[in-house]
Amino acid sequence: MRKASSNWLGKIIMAVVMGVLIISFGVWGIADIFRGFGQSTLAKIGRTEISTDQFRQLYTEKLQQIGRQFGRPLTTDQARAFGLDRQVLQQTIAEAALDEEARRLGLGQSDAETMRVIFNDPNFRGVGGAFDPGRFQATIRQFGFTEQRYVADQRRVSLRRQIAGTISAGLEPPKVLIEALSRFQNEQRSIEYVKLDAAQAGTIDSPSPETLATYFDDHKTQLRAPEYRKISFVVITPEDIGKWSEVSDEDARKTFEQRRDKLGTPEQRQVSQIVFPNAEEAMSARNRIASGFSFEDLARERGLSPSDVDLGLIAKSAIIDPAIGNAAFSLASGEVSQPVQGRFGAALVKIGKIAAGVEPAYESVAASLKKEIATERARTKVAELRDKMEDERGGGASVIEAAHKLGLTALTIDAVDRSGRLPNGQLVTNVPRGLDVVSQAFNSDVGVDNDPIQFNGGYVWYDVLGITPSRERGLDEVKDQVEARWRDEQVASRLRTKASEMGKKIEQGGKLAEEAAAVGSKVETATGFRRDASPPGVPASAVTAAFRTAKDGIGQTAGASSSEWVVFRVTDVSVPPVDLASDDMKKLKETLERGLTDEQVAQYVTKLERDIGTTINQAAFAQVTGANN
Repeated sequence: MRKASSNWLGKIIMAVVMGVLIISFGVWGIADIFRGFGQSTLAKIGRTEISTDQFRQLYTEKLQQIGRQFGRPLTTDQARAFGLDRQVLQQTIAEAALDEEARRLGLGQSDAETMRVIFNDPNFRGVGGAFDPGRFQATIRQFGFTEQRYVADQRRVSLRRQIAGTISAGLEPPKVLIEALSRFQNEQRSIEYVKLDAAQAGTIDSPSPETLATYFDDHKTQLRAPEYRKISFVVITPEDIGKWSEVSDEDARKTFEQRRDKLGTPEQRQVSQIVFPNAEEAMSARNRIASGFSFEDLARERGLSPSDVDLGLIAKSAIIDPAIGNAAFSLASGEVSQPVQGRFGAALVKIGKIAAGVEPAYESVAASLKKEIATERARTKVAELRDKMEDERGGGASVIEAAHKLGLTALTIDAVDRSGRLPNGQLVTNVPRGLDVVSQAFNSDVGVDNDPIQFNGGYVWYDVLGITPSRERGLDEVKDQVEARWRDEQVASRLRTKASEMGKKIEQGGKLAEEAAAVGSKVETATGFRRDASPPGVPASAVTAAFRTAKDGIGQTAGASSSEWVVFRVTDVSVPPVDLASDDMKKLKETLERGLTDEQVAQYVTKLERDIGTTINQAAFAQVTGANN
């Protein structure tokens, strides 16, 4: 550009070029400022903007997380079918709305409290059980955070919890709702049933060539050969690299000694305390106890409930005030301490039951300690290999070439479809569980230098080596499959008809046992099962149908396979009495409380979004979620 501008002609040409660039910025970027929406902004809530890159990262992480839960990759099409794209968008907008409200209310959190939360996060603890700065940096870097950004993010999360906790405080589900749900969940039914299978369908003659051809034409799209891709990939994770490391007993024993108190079960004590404004009042109360006045009567006299006094069965490390902890663990069971000057005043401490601690043997934890140490050491190795791999890829090496040079093992799958199946219909077996490299490969192309996938604390590099397009199969290729599907449909149709006829006869006064004997089957029973039960031999569809059928009513439903049908009669319906004091009812109440809390907070957030003002860039959203592909 400097050379081109060295003479008058070049200056004119460069002026024209720069003018075109300026106009293009006005069309593509700067004009968006005046329209109120930047190309890089996906949504805006009040003054808060959600960038496209920020949402893309959140959405990708969510798909990877669900893929690991399913044990198979989740494609963008499947994600949209499940509504995950909208769920993640709504969650992100809701968080931004709460951030805006926290600013409006002037809420804040000190740096000390934020750091305390981070230091106590178990994800950042090292081999010794304490906060590990190196592990903290590696973990947040893996998820794309800088230290400053992560600290700010944790502060925002804490403020959101403050608002949500205030909104939902005091919510309690009505007794009528608890009882109704209890009756619904605990209702029990009993049935007698008959299974009809291929034996009751009778003989089915082989289809004629014309019938088979017609069936094939009607189902040709279902029998189409899918698109296959040839991919290669290499996995580098701390767990895999940790297998290469040999950890000595000396290192493992050293860690064991450092964490001895955390590996075992510490001594626990039933601790009660009464706090007084000053030492004089505490001493006066202690003298009354020495004269025969009980600790419990003293608490009642001061208007304290048992929950105000009792700290529960607790370990020394769990007591916030060190002075109280030292006093509590120096007393015998049943003893009351002298006044103890704690952080919140002078206190009397009483000890109840004492549960002795259990110290583990080194041999019982040696294997797990060695694995943990090896994995921790491997984190550093992963970072080194990541840099070397990126250097090789940047130099033009393929995944296979780079892996070979670094002494890593690259895996190649010659042909796999979008669902992770090989041409023989079997699921691919050499992809680690939870790794979505297949779906990522189907979003790429041959020759593309793909970004690595973050996986299990490490990275995965992959290449698409070839693409075999989807195509229509000929009847000769799938003749056996076509005939099998045609036969299954014929069996299912006959069984459905036979089950319907059997049900009508029973409704007209016939007996289930007689009808079963007439078709060469037998009557089976299932008693006292609930809606969520899986009685042996009873298909889930029959359980569901039984709870839609009245007592003594007849029902029928498909069985566990296409060649099975079930005819049943409901013989008994019972609803156990509701016991509100039972553990099950307490758990149900807790579940309902969580649901009411979620609903209350959701309504509050919806109102915030409406009051603050929310705008969504639908084009950017479609681009991130693949809706415009």
